[in-house]
Amino acid sequence: MDDPISPADSRHHEERQAPAGEGSALTSVIDGSPQASAEATARSRLDVPVTGISVGILAVFVVLALALPDAVSSGVSTAFAVCADIFGMYWQILLLATFLIALVLIFTPWAKARLGSQARPDFNRFAWIAMIMTTLLAAGGVFWAAAEPMYHYVTTPPYFANKADSGIDGVAAALAASFIDWGFLAWAVLGSLGTIVMMRAAEKGMPLRPRSLLYPVMGRRAATGPIAAAVDVVCVISVAAGTIGPVGFLGLQVSYGLNSIFGIPDVYPVQLAVIAVLTAIAGVSVFSGVSRGIRFLSSANIWMALGLMAAVMVLGSAWFVVKSYFSGLALYVTDFFSMTLYRGDTEWLSGWTVFFFGWFLGYAPLMAIFVARISKGRTVRDLLISTTVLPPIATTLWFTVLGGTGIYLEQGSRGSISGPLMDGGLPAAVMAISDNLPLSLLISIGFLVLTMTFVATTTDSMSFAMSQSCMTSGEPSPKLRSIWALLIGITAAVLISLGDGGVDALQSAIVITAVPVGFVMLPSLVAAPLYVRQMAKEQDV
Repeated sequence: MDDPISPADSRHHEERQAPAGEGSALTSVIDGSPQASAEATARSRLDVPVTGISVGILAVFVVLALALPDAVSSGVSTAFAVCADIFGMYWQILLLATFLIALVLIFTPWAKARLGSQARPDFNRFAWIAMIMTTLLAAGGVFWAAAEPMYHYVTTPPYFANKADSGIDGVAAALAASFIDWGFLAWAVLGSLGTIVMMRAAEKGMPLRPRSLLYPVMGRRAATGPIAAAVDVVCVISVAAGTIGPVGFLGLQVSYGLNSIFGIPDVYPVQLAVIAVLTAIAGVSVFSGVSRGIRFLSSANIWMALGLMAAVMVLGSAWFVVKSYFSGLALYVTDFFSMTLYRGDTEWLSGWTVFFFGWFLGYAPLMAIFVARISKGRTVRDLLISTTVLPPIATTLWFTVLGGTGIYLEQGSRGSISGPLMDGGLPAAVMAISDNLPLSLLISIGFLVLTMTFVATTTDSMSFAMSQSCMTSGEPSPKLRSIWALLIGITAAVLISLGDGGVDALQSAIVITAVPVGFVMLPSLVAAPLYVRQMAKEQDV
């Protein structure tokens, strides 16, 4: 390994003065004190090349999508299929290794070390975990949770279809297949080892940007140069694609829901209005700051989600949900390794597991930035448990409540959920579930509001991460963050004018950008355990 993980370097790093524009990465960006904020503002500098290239690439994609929609869609689909086929197995192994290393680190005595050399966290545990969870889930927290288990229930995944003689329950198989996509591996790559490397690099004077994930192999050379700039651009584009996609889908989905509930025409102006409201919510949150805006939205999301979970279980079948959860979780755990590494049907994988793994991998560098921003003062064990263990358990329960209830209703009346899903796509599933429950109007409105706030939180937090990635030093201003939030909304609004195709193409594009991101995340597998050990020694824990 390079200079950065040298034990001597670790023991004396606090005695050295870091270079201007780099040394206070943790102090200025993560420390929320007024003095730190003032210092950060004074030294804040925009990286014009990275910002310009990132915005330019997005603009070119949008223009081409408008001018040549069929050609762009076909080209992206072809590139997506090639990337999924060539790199799919690598992503499966990478995510599995990340999870296993994070899990082992939890049980080491080194995990008592605190991140960021701060004695107390900036946020209480509930608010902290809420911010982490809602940033990732976005619209997936509602629409995929209702739709994916039903898809797998109607059409048995190949892994289980090949085991038809083993007597595996169809409900458990449908849930276990969903858990693989949204469970432990997804969460591990988003907030565990990468965050540790990012925070350690920041302590060493590196900027809080994606390029710092190369610090373990390049040392301080990772702070500058064309490779560093390319890493930042790719990561910003990847997260932009992954965030614009849900925003665009939200416009389509909420418009569909408003049509189902109130009869409001499902037309482009309504979809634009939905995106405008979402962007406005995210903009207000941006100017409220992370400590107030994102924290408030995230906490509200969690309480609303808990309320809806309780309502759906009471109005549906709590016993069916509980029984299904444990049977699905048991199957997920017992077949965990074989399901994770399954390569029997690559075409199916590219549409499900590999697609989601690529999507989450594309998010990983900027999620590491955001999680680092809110995690100073937490122990390594806190971080790993609260990103690798607790959120996936909550996510699998949420998928069971929504998806399991949908399957319960489908069993009672065949076609009641699967019919609308096949005809109307993702938004139809949650609307159909709501329609088949008592108090359907209230439940439907609750899901639409929850989806709006989920996506607004993701837009806010990712606009922070994208803005931070475009700074040579200091913390991004609310103005820059709001500009990114506005660009996300405008791009989504333009792409949905093409219908599902424009947003689908962008969603597939994130899997393409995940190819280089997968190699950016690779050094964390070795570096994170070494850094944790160094921090533990320095802190005498």
